[in-house]
Amino acid sequence: MALLEILHFPDPRLHLKAHLVKSFDKELKKLVDDMAQTMYQNDGIGLAATQVNIQKRLIIIDVSKSNDQLLVFVNPEVVSRSGEVIGEEGCLSVPGVYDSVTRSENISVKFQDLEGNIYTKDYTGLMSVCVQHEIDHLDGKVFVEYLSSLKQNFIKKKMKKIFKSQ
Repeated sequence: MALLEILHFPDPRLHLKAHLVKSFDKELKKLVDDMAQTMYQNDGIGLAATQVNIQKRLIIIDVSKSNDQLLVFVNPEVVSRSGEVIGEEGCLSVPGVYDSVTRSENISVKFQDLEGNIYTKDYTGLMSVCVQHEIDHLDGKVFVEYLSSLKQNFIKKKMKKIFKSQ
């Protein structure tokens, strides 16, 4: 397993749209392992392949306290949604920034597993928010884009300053 470099906002590569995964092979499983190591190392609960500059429709999520319930979603898409919830979100691509975002409270997601099997599952609460957040990444959207332009500009300047000094 290898740690992958996480792209940081406002890196333009975070706005690229991911492509459908067509090969369910060893390379995909290795990518999931590397992404999981990267996510856990950075104390995250979700990571999209696009955040590590890999343009594949692949997300991983683990909202457990013990980091032992990794979920893998290949080619995920929200097929239905209901309700509304406002909650504070953060992101590994925007470290140290947290703000309120409005999301659907309940979602139904169609996705494939690492073998290509197709599932549709319903999620609510933190899982629902996390899945929506990560799918946004696959569509080239970062959570700060839900915020006012004033906040977005402040965050851009802050991130550029932080990562310029590294």
